[in-house]
Amino acid sequence: MPRAKYRDADVDLMARMMRAEAEGEGNQGMLYVGNVIVNRLVANCLDFTDLRTVEDVIYQVQGGNYSFEAVQKGNLFYQRARSNEKRLAKMNLDYWRDHPAKYALWYFNPFAPCPPTWYGQPFAGQFKNHCFYEPAPDTCDGVYMG
Repeated sequence: MPRAKYRDADVDLMARMMRAEAEGEGNQGMLYVGNVIVNRLVANCLDFTDLRTVEDVIYQVQGGNYSFEAVQKGNLFYQRARSNEKRLAKMNLDYWRDHPAKYALWYFNPFAPCPPTWYGQPFAGQFKNHCFYEPAPDTCDGVYMG
């Protein structure tokens, strides 16, 4: 059973976001971004309640901005998805998750060392330029279920 329900259009959209956010970090980096996307979809907690589709996650607006910068700033996001990224997105949606993004709901590139917390959420680990953050204990059980 897949981690989340999805359609072919969701695979395509997610693949485009994974590439736009982490192409420079290779397949592994794109898979970690995919983990965060699926985690937000299944978590139903904190900043990510009532997200029911991959499209809801990708186009979520928080504080007047899209949650993923690539939606408004990313040239790669608006290019056609390639077969490799589609394969990676499908892996994320079906089963793949791994540390440091296994339970992460947030990531960012600080262009400096990763801070121990980000908006009060604990640091889970780093891959290349991205720092990943999990929800604080007892704040989001849903992320551990999906």
